[in-house]
Amino acid sequence: MVIETNNPEETFRVGIELGEKAEPGQVFTLTGDLGVGKTVLTQGLAKGLGIGEPVNSPTFTIVQVYDEGRLPFYHFDVYRIGDVEEMDEVGFEDYVMGDGVSLIEWANLIGEILPEKRTDILIEKDLERGFDYRRITIT
Repeated sequence: MVIETNNPEETFRVGIELGEKAEPGQVFTLTGDLGVGKTVLTQGLAKGLGIGEPVNSPTFTIVQVYDEGRLPFYHFDVYRIGDVEEMDEVGFEDYVMGDGVSLIEWANLIGEILPEKRTDILIEKDLERGFDYRRITIT
């Protein structure tokens, strides 16, 4: 499925819809260049799960856990990991095999340990279509 958005609010809304439909144990991978809107989509997904607290990328902690929504939400940002083995140290497998919803930003960096059953999301810019235009591909 390909969704086109023209501003951050529309990208946020895509995230809300994903969060509202998310099921226990669901894993989302999220890739795209810096500044493409990964955090905006993630914040929308958290809102769709019923999480009211601020959601930011856990760049220096690898994972941030949110328990207040209808399902636990595990937000990973693996941009700064040096080795995929670091994911064992944070209990990655326990999170993605659990009953919560996992979202992994920069998932392409840990492709070898991602579960086969997952929803991949790619966000791309196209400056010819406008500064805020985004193409969101969900597979």
